[in-house]
Amino acid sequence: MHFSPADDAVEALLRFGVAMLRAGNTAARTHDWIEIVAQKLAFESVSISQSLDSLMITVRRSSDWITVMREIGPPAVNVSRIGDLEQLAKTVEAGSAPRDIANKLAKIESEPPTYSAWSIAAAVGVASGGFAFINGAAAVGLIAAAVAGATGQWFRTLLLRNRYNQYGAAALTALTASGAYVLLAALMRNVGLEIANFPAGFIASVLFLVPGFPLVGGLFDLLQYKTVAGVSRLAYGTMILLAVALGLSIVIAIAGIDLSRQPPPELAYPLTLVLRAFASFVAGGAFAMLFNSSARTALAAGLLALCANSLRLALSDAGMMLAPAAFFAALVIGLVAVLADQRYNVPRIAMTVAPVVIMMPGVYAFEMVVLFNRGQMIEALQASASCGFVIGALAMGLATARFFSLK
Repeated sequence: MHFSPADDAVEALLRFGVAMLRAGNTAARTHDWIEIVAQKLAFESVSISQSLDSLMITVRRSSDWITVMREIGPPAVNVSRIGDLEQLAKTVEAGSAPRDIANKLAKIESEPPTYSAWSIAAAVGVASGGFAFINGAAAVGLIAAAVAGATGQWFRTLLLRNRYNQYGAAALTALTASGAYVLLAALMRNVGLEIANFPAGFIASVLFLVPGFPLVGGLFDLLQYKTVAGVSRLAYGTMILLAVALGLSIVIAIAGIDLSRQPPPELAYPLTLVLRAFASFVAGGAFAMLFNSSARTALAAGLLALCANSLRLALSDAGMMLAPAAFFAALVIGLVAVLADQRYNVPRIAMTVAPVVIMMPGVYAFEMVVLFNRGQMIEALQASASCGFVIGALAMGLATARFFSLK
C-alpha cells in the first residue's frame, strides 16, 4: 500500500496531539497547538474532536480530506514533556518533512523521568507534611503525615509500574497511606507523643491523591467549549476521588476515626503566616516534582504557591468566603503564568498545575463522601457545596487570567 505525503503529515499531526493529551495538557490548549502545527504542515483546514482517551483529526489539503483517530491511554501529567512539545510546535518550520517531526516526537517521548521514584516519594512526603500544617496539625501529626504520604506514593508507583487499574491503585494507595498514618499515630501514642488535631494529619496523608488537575482542567475545558473532553475529564477525576474515598472509608470504619474539626495549635499570627508560607512553598515545589517539572520550574512553582496560597489564607483569615479567596489566588497564578509564557517562554501549565493543586479542597471532598456514606446528609451537602464552589472558583480564576493574554 502506498502512503502519500499527506498521509505521513496527518500521522505526524495525530501523534503530536496524542502526545500532548497523554502528557496531561488541556483540550483547549492541545487544540490550539494542533492547529499551529497543521498550518506548518500545509493543511488548509483542520477539525479536532477530543475526549479523555481518544483523539480524532480531520484535515484538508487541496481537495483531499483525511480523517484519523487514535486512543490515548491512561491519563497522566508530565509538565516537562508538555513544555518540549510546545517548544517543538513553536520552532518547527513551515514545510518541514513529517519524518523529521516524527523523529523529534520520538525523542521527546523517550525522555526518562526527571526524578527517581524515591525522590518523588520523598517530595510527596514533604508535601503531605506541608498540607498537614496548613490544615492545622501540630509537629507530631506533621511528621506522621509526611511518612504516611511518602509510603503511599511509593506504593502507588509500584502498583502503576505493574499496570494496575488506576482506580484500584488509587483506592489501595489511600488505604495504605491512611492506614500507615493510623499505625504511626498509635506507635507515637505508645511512646508518649500524642497527636493533636488527628483528623488534619489523617486527611493530609492522602491529599496527594486528589485529582486536582483533571477536575480543574475539566472545568477549564468546559469554559472553552470543549464539552466532551471537559465532561470526560470531570468523570475521570470524580471516579478517582471516589476510589480514594473508598480506601479512606475502610480505614475510618476499622479504626473508628472521628473527622470532626479540631482547633489548630495556637501560635502567634506572624509566626503562623511565615510557617504557612513555607509549607505552601514546599508543597507546591514537591507537587511540581511529582508532575515531572524541571528543578527550576519546581522552584518557581513553589514560590508562586507561596504567594498565591498565602494570599488565599490571609483573605480567608480576614473573613472572606472560601470560594472568592480561591478565585483571587487562582487569578494571581494565572496572571503570573501568562507573563511567564509571554516573556520567558515557560508553558502556562508548568506554572499553574502545582500551585492550584495545593489549593484544591481535598478535605471537603473526602469529608463529603465519608459523610454521605454515614448518612449525615446535611453535613455532606455542606461539604459538597464548599468543594464545588472552591473548585469552580479556581477554574474561573485561571480562565479570567486568559483575558490578559496577548496570544
